Amino acid sequence: MFIDSHAHIQLSQFNRDRDATLKRAQEASVSHILVIGFDMKTSLGAVELAEEHTHIYATVGMHPHDAKDLTPDVLKTFRELAAHPKVIALGEMGLDYYRNLSPRPVQKEAFEKQLDLAEEMQMPIVIHNRDAYMDILPILEARQGKIQGVLHCFTGDVELMHRSLDIGFYIGIGGIVTYPNAKDVQAVAQEVPTDKLLIETDCPWLTPQFRRGKRNEPAYVHAVAEKVAELRGTSVETIGETTTKNFQKLFRC
Repeated sequence: MFIDSHAHIQLSQFNRDRDATLKRAQEASVSHILVIGFDMKTSLGAVELAEEHTHIYATVGMHPHDAKDLTPDVLKTFRELAAHPKVIALGEMGLDYYRNLSPRPVQKEAFEKQLDLAEEMQMPIVIHNRDAYMDILPILEARQGKIQGVLHCFTGDVELMHRSLDIGFYIGIGGIVTYPNAKDVQAVAQEVPTDKLLIETDCPWLTPQFRRGKRNEPAYVHAVAEKVAELRGTSVETIGETTTKNFQKLFRC
């Protein structure tokens, strides 16, 4: 069995066939899906899906793209939603220096406020990072021992992986690992400790190589597991079992 630890099936890209998408996931041995919120609308949508399906969990949070929208009222709502029994983490949150859709100081402020909430509620977090390791890791290091979570869609090198592990974070590997030129991600997938590995799709984006250019979906997490198994010289079943246990440990479910 596999768990897709990062999916966005609440989005409009799935409106036409969401039930069929979930069925395909179950047929592909995906036992659970973590639906990730990244603003108010998508956080509410994630919770709604989690309420409708026993095998779906949710997160709530504000993506750095929309950091400017993290008002006190929104943060209050996130606090209330985080108390929901199907909400198992906060995020995705973090920093994005590739698109810079919110000013960097605003991104940092929103990130710190959500980290404060995670500490307050003792909840794990889901980190979005793009071209921002030099700022994200020091922020997390300053809270080492107080916060735990996953660096989703990890795209750093092995050195950055070890620094992330030293803080106590898990490493999320997605469809990029199947791309022929993704040498850094493949090296990380090969070397990350067994007890710190998670797999994900980040659907509808980052579709694995065999369907690249098409919409991604939770069923395709098997392609991630297959590539990781190949890189590590082990079986797909072992990757499924290991990452499922890691998910359950991190998210306490």
